[in-house]
Amino acid sequence: METLLIIGILVLIAWVAGVQIKKWRRKQFLIRKYRSEAVAEAIMGQKVWQGMSSEQLIDALGRPVDIDETIYKTKRKEVWKYGQTGKNRYRQRVTLENGEVVGWHNQ
Repeated sequence: METLLIIGILVLIAWVAGVQIKKWRRKQFLIRKYRSEAVAEAIMGQKVWQGMSSEQLIDALGRPVDIDETIYKTKRKEVWKYGQTGKNRYRQRVTLENGEVVGWHNQ
């Protein structure tokens, strides 16, 4: 019985260590990619901010469930939708103009 408990604890420790290593590697990748520890931390925390690029948004929240796109003469406006909760209902909508976040709405 004690042996099984010890094995279970060791497996749990190995799993936690693996998760931490994976997070550390992702953060290091993001720091190299964006040349900023602050940006990497914000992305890891799944934060959204004005001026964020579409690539940074994908790194932070993943690909959207749906995108509404409108093309005007001088700009391209997109609304990226995340976390579908019902028909045309989403937990979060992020508005981008010309590939840059200009606003968002959480429900």
